[in-house]
Amino acid sequence: MSTTPRAITNEADTLFARAKNAVGSAFFLIAQHSPRLLALHRNERAWSLLRFLMGCAGAALVILPISLWSGYLTALFGLALFVVSILLPPAELESSTDRKAKELGAQTVVSGGEIAAGNAGFVSVQLFVSPAQTWALDKHLEPLVTIATAEISDLTVKPVANHWSLIVRWGEHKTEFVYRGIFAERFARLAEESLRQATLAALPAKKHRAANA
Repeated sequence: MSTTPRAITNEADTLFARAKNAVGSAFFLIAQHSPRLLALHRNERAWSLLRFLMGCAGAALVILPISLWSGYLTALFGLALFVVSILLPPAELESSTDRKAKELGAQTVVSGGEIAAGNAGFVSVQLFVSPAQTWALDKHLEPLVTIATAEISDLTVKPVANHWSLIVRWGEHKTEFVYRGIFAERFARLAEESLRQATLAALPAKKHRAANA
């Protein structure tokens, strides 16, 4: 029995997953700096309406220009708009990530890329950042690394082979976070920026403890 159809299907699924992840990553980066967009994303009705209108507008731009005046560039833009409306992540109300952030007292949640986890290889993590501590949690929201934010002594972002690395040093410890993909550098620098801000926020408390020692 031929396995060609299965191979083609698997390849198509992979391409769709990669495209969806790329659009999701881009949306995440934009949402980090746009509170209004983040609020819209958490309004299920408004977000669903936005995606529906984008899809309709994209389909109209594909069909009408070709049938009326052969506007292929407009049609390509419409096709892109329609595809993005499909690939955009669904509306998200309070997620498990939000609840975990409240539980930990984390002020910021950013991508931590991947970290080496022994025999498990590289595991994707999120960084839950607060001035007191920073946690690297896996997809099950289990802590893999806990960092004393106030004790961070060095943050280094650098390109390594086909990925970007964020190296965090605190006390006698060091952890490397590995970022891959087209947004690797941006995610690494976003994590670095979040950790630096948390470290600065921890300075007054650290100086107060030192003065009372």
